Amino acid sequence: LHLSAVKLAELHSDLKIQEKDELSWKKLKAEGLDEDGEKEAKLRRNLNVIMTKYGMNGKKDSHLVDTNYIKDGTESDALDDPRLEKLWSKAKTSGKFSDEELEKLWREFKHHKEKIHEYNILLETVSRTEDIHKNVINPSEENLVKEEILHSKHRELKDKLRSINQGFERLRKVSHQGYDTNSEFEEPRVIDLWDMAKSANFTEKELESFREELKHFEAKIEKHHHYQKQLEISHQKLKHVEETGDKDHLNRNKEKYAMLEEKTKELGYKVKKHLQDLSSRISQGLQHNEL
Repeated sequence: LHLSAVKLAELHSDLKIQEKDELSWKKLKAEGLDEDGEKEAKLRRNLNVIMTKYGMNGKKDSHLVDTNYIKDGTESDALDDPRLEKLWSKAKTSGKFSDEELEKLWREFKHHKEKIHEYNILLETVSRTEDIHKNVINPSEENLVKEEILHSKHRELKDKLRSINQGFERLRKVSHQGYDTNSEFEEPRVIDLWDMAKSANFTEKELESFREELKHFEAKIEKHHHYQKQLEISHQKLKHVEETGDKDHLNRNKEKYAMLEEKTKELGYKVKKHLQDLSSRISQGLQHNEL
């Protein structure tokens, strides 16, 4: 796959969550609690997202390119959207961003691309389900259940599309104006969650509590980013030491690399699991608004 050390650690975290979710589903299925197959379908969608994200779906160059954007300038090839490429090009040449801010903005662009991937996979799943549903001749109680599942998926599509539109508007604004120094949050996933939380059916007290939790979540993400950078530096040093042939130096670097790799995997798993939990709570609040 030619993935960097950081991407391999992220893949490990994603697969660990997928494995845990599949084990939970197997227990539910054994108890007869997934008769409509909705949870199984969601697991398949999640796996499809992972395979697409890391280039394991058989499509050439479908995975996201690592952030070597400052060095080689090839990052726009990974965005797959002329609007995003135009915005990124404008931001990069505007002179309004420091190298650190450009790196942060690139993370936002990558995050936006991932959201579009997830939306397209869900849209494809819904389309296939609708085609099957239309071909059913005799309606039954089972088909009524499947129709309710379709309504649920349409709500999920609506939420994802709203998030994509909000995200694009934010990217457009930041690319033209630069970062707002008074912005409450900086991490794109946290900004998404906060924007959606403000639209959900939360009381003022619940919203304030959620804001505090998002601050802790953002700190956790920043810690993860720190270890990702350290892991990448350690990987480069390890490759250099391997060329020198100094065994003692090599062993010390291998130990440090193994420690950083394990910590990065652990933090990545915690961040993604926390993100799942927060997203689920917001989704329930948004659905409650529609009832």
